[in-house]
Amino acid sequence: MLLGFFGTVIGVNVYMMKMAISTLPGTDVDSAYTASLGYKKEIAAARDQEARRWQVEAHIERGASGAAVVQVNARDASGNPLSGVKFQGRLERPADKRADQEVELAEIGIGIYRGTAEAIAPGQWDLVLEGDSSGRRLFLSKNRVLLN
Repeated sequence: MLLGFFGTVIGVNVYMMKMAISTLPGTDVDSAYTASLGYKKEIAAARDQEARRWQVEAHIERGASGAAVVQVNARDASGNPLSGVKFQGRLERPADKRADQEVELAEIGIGIYRGTAEAIAPGQWDLVLEGDSSGRRLFLSKNRVLLN
């Protein structure tokens, strides 16, 4: 009975350890060294973005069906609508990367971009917006949103 008791306890502990490691590995990037090499580029990109002084506003609304509509209004420093920039969105779950969803944003008007993500659960999300032109990232923002 003593061996059966400890065998059961050890078996449950091994099972729980495997489940914990496979669901939340605890890392944001695969290699911290590789991520650190791009840090100076990210700082330079952030300074370039600040110098452009773009005014990018995003509005997100989750419907009763669970679909979330994301609309982005983008203007340059003079207040003119930005056209020809390819915006992409991503809804990231802060606690579970497996729930992340891409949002394809299409330009529906001059400087107005809209896209839909299906089956978005209520709660906290991070809305990540990226604006690219000619294969170069010109804009990046990450904002925490609460969807009901």
